[in-house]
Amino acid sequence: MLRQFYPDDYVISTYVIPFEELYEKGYRGIIFDIDNTLVPHGAPADRRSIQLFERLRRIGFETCLISNNQEPRVKPFADKVKSRYVFDAHKPSKKNYLKAMELMKTDLQTTFFVGDQLFTDVWGAKRTGIYNILVKPMHPKEEIQIVLKRKLEKIVLFFYLRNKADRS
Repeated sequence: MLRQFYPDDYVISTYVIPFEELYEKGYRGIIFDIDNTLVPHGAPADRRSIQLFERLRRIGFETCLISNNQEPRVKPFADKVKSRYVFDAHKPSKKNYLKAMELMKTDLQTTFFVGDQLFTDVWGAKRTGIYNILVKPMHPKEEIQIVLKRKLEKIVLFFYLRNKADRS
């Protein structure tokens, strides 16, 4: 039952993902969450996130941000990093993962997702059928509903990591 929430990969930060290797494997589009994935919750695009998106464009990637936040939060961030975006995405609904791929002109085999939450980000990507990477949240300050979900995520991650260790 918990396996439906297991990420395909789990890394400490978005900024350590080997994007060049993923491009070599045939991926061409990346869907990103914003808050606690690229910047701390509610923060504007910073130099590091802007440089990441410049690097991704140089590699050859298309990008799209999808967020459950409203447009006043998402659009300024997207404009700063020069990415397509979908706001009010209703993750984990599949609809806007598919819309993001349509905007990037990619498909299920050439797209992957990066986010910090299991029950919205990862589950939505898994339901859609795309490769997904869970990253550790950047900052502990979060909205109360996310804090509550994090307690449940810890249980799922415990079993995910144990299962991963058993397979090694």
